[in-house]
Amino acid sequence: MKAVTWHGRNDIRTTEVPDARIEDERDVVIRVTASGICGSDLHIMTGAAPAMRHGDVIGHEPMGVVEEVGSAVTRLAKGDRVVVPFTLACGRCFFCASTRFSLCDNTNPNAEMAQKQMGHTPSGMLGYTHMLGGYAGGQAEALRVPFADRTGPIKVPEDLSDDRVVLLSDIFPTGYMAAENCDIQEGETVAVWGCGPVAQFVMQSAWMLGAGRVIAIDRVPERLEMARTHGRAETIDFSQEDVYERLQEMTGGRGPDCCVDGVGAENHAGGLVADTLEDAKTALHLGSDRPNVLNEIIRCCRKGGKVSCPGVYFGKVDLAWGAAMNKGLQFKMGQTHVQRYLEPLMQKVVDGEIDPSFVITHHASLDEAPAAYDRFKNKTDGCIKVVLTP
Repeated sequence: MKAVTWHGRNDIRTTEVPDARIEDERDVVIRVTASGICGSDLHIMTGAAPAMRHGDVIGHEPMGVVEEVGSAVTRLAKGDRVVVPFTLACGRCFFCASTRFSLCDNTNPNAEMAQKQMGHTPSGMLGYTHMLGGYAGGQAEALRVPFADRTGPIKVPEDLSDDRVVLLSDIFPTGYMAAENCDIQEGETVAVWGCGPVAQFVMQSAWMLGAGRVIAIDRVPERLEMARTHGRAETIDFSQEDVYERLQEMTGGRGPDCCVDGVGAENHAGGLVADTLEDAKTALHLGSDRPNVLNEIIRCCRKGGKVSCPGVYFGKVDLAWGAAMNKGLQFKMGQTHVQRYLEPLMQKVVDGEIDPSFVITHHASLDEAPAAYDRFKNKTDGCIKVVLTP
């Protein structure tokens, strides 16, 4: 079958790989009908994500039609149209029982590798490094989905298009959980660093959860415009004005109540010199996680404020921890417990409360994927979100 594969730093190809097949009684195999390119896929593309191997199939935002069903799976049947969460969950362990699905104990076959790096392993994830299981991803004609018997894919109402539901696989739940982690009180000000796809859903979700004001920070004109029009946000272009000074002015010197890092490891808030140094570190495998956004958030957030971090990081970050401690900041972060949010967010789509497809600017075939990755990475042609259609 055809799939999008990784072959080294900035080397994404469309190649032929072995067909997806049932490997365990708890598996299903789906024929992929849509699969997003995520901002965190760019970390893979640029070599920032550890434990990738030549020829790995990537992608973790898939949906499609069930083609094969393992003998232990009774909740799905051949022909069901489903959306697939990127986090894998057994549905049986301590963490799954408390709906913290991205911390599942039993879905990472390479748990020892993750334990050496982190102390404990998070859940396995589709298409995202061997440290998190080495599972083939969903930018392919077909996908094996493990642990589908209790949690995982959910059925899609037939009257909803792929574009309206495919983003439930990751970025809509990720944005919602990021906003939820802010514990937004009615009328509070939420500042969001980044106006990429996840950040757009942070803004949408902040309004759903009672925010009184949303401020969005970026430097890409079309992303800032989407934040203004769809996200109803006030905006700051960090290439044109000082973010700290502007936020102080906008909040009467207090700072935002809630701050969200919607960018992650490869952010570019440090200026040209800092960005060039960080690019060199990545190229030389000396590190990839940039502290710029998190340190700016620590400086900008009001005393006693709340910091949420859905942005992906991989290693050590040099943080202004003394300032965070003395300001009494509260931090919440983590990979998304997607299974917790699938049903309620699907219902919001069904009820017409939100149409997530607003963020999709480009579609491409699998053969066009390498060019689509370049367009997404370089933010050309107004590209904010790409969905691949095998």
